[in-house]
Amino acid sequence: MNATAPHILAVDDDPAIRELLTDYLTEHALRVTAVDSGEAMQRVLQAELVDLVLLDLRLGREDGMQLARALRETSQVPVIIVTGRQDEADRVMGLELAADDYINKPFSSRELLARIRAVLRRYQLMREMMPTRDDRRRGYRFEGWELNLRSRRLTSPQGQRVELSNGEFNLLQAFCAAPQRVLSRDQLLDLSRLHGAEVYDRSIDVQILRLRRKIEQDPAMPLYICTERGAGYIFNARVESLE
Repeated sequence: MNATAPHILAVDDDPAIRELLTDYLTEHALRVTAVDSGEAMQRVLQAELVDLVLLDLRLGREDGMQLARALRETSQVPVIIVTGRQDEADRVMGLELAADDYINKPFSSRELLARIRAVLRRYQLMREMMPTRDDRRRGYRFEGWELNLRSRRLTSPQGQRVELSNGEFNLLQAFCAAPQRVLSRDQLLDLSRLHGAEVYDRSIDVQILRLRRKIEQDPAMPLYICTERGAGYIFNARVESLE
């Protein structure tokens, strides 16, 4: 297996499931470490770089929810939780703990692979957008507008300050970081969370509508924040980074 392949850490106390996951995911260009306990999970996380954790919430002698909570408190590694088909409360709790996705047992191997790849793609985009320690960028300019990242201010082409909520500011920052690129609602949610915004999936469209009202000449026919039907949104503006 290529050492650069994404590394998946699977935590499940069923040896048959661990074998199935290892064989199937390895066949599809993923590197897999499969363990049966939270203690073993922590050892792997401390010793190796892990790109995603696949965590069964119903471990025999351990509370998978507590493991998920501890994992999220100490790490930003993506997490997909595995639950029983009837365990709606577990799914809700897991997502509230900021798990990235969930899948029900018994699951389709193809569906699991698709979900893993989708989460990995989202986090790859996030890594591309995250500022590095030596990033001296102080803001963005687009079509005469200026977004100052340090003061969190938006200035219009006429020099007037435009008030933005935290959610609106972080969405605009995400758009400016990825101009001319289609961003899904999930990606916008993840990118917004990078900067501390409390933006929830059901309100992304509402936040975008409010942002359009503030920067578009005609919000009903936007020139900048355009909808890509069935895919998400694209920021159709020429963006310049300011240092």
